[in-house]
Amino acid sequence: MLKPLHDHIVLEVIKQEKSTKSGIILTQDDKNLPTIGKVIEVGPGLYKDGNYQPMHVKVGDKVIFKKYSTTDIQLEGKEYLIVRESDILATVKE
Repeated sequence: MLKPLHDHIVLEVIKQEKSTKSGIILTQDDKNLPTIGKVIEVGPGLYKDGNYQPMHVKVGDKVIFKKYSTTDIQLEGKEYLIVRESDILATVKE
């Protein structure tokens, strides 16, 4: 498994549905859908002034992140993304 360093976070992308539960197909382009991922692993935080600053997300959180600020990794047949905490825009509450 990947263990990120500093303020990096490992995400698994959550595929957005292109149809509703009742079967209606949505016509939006993928580029208009929010980019949502599930936090798989988090680093210890940014090291500043002799201390680690705590991370604001935790394993299992669903987050919205900047689409073009990721590093794509493929490991053991699965695709992951690595982002900095500052590239996460929001958490998704259900």
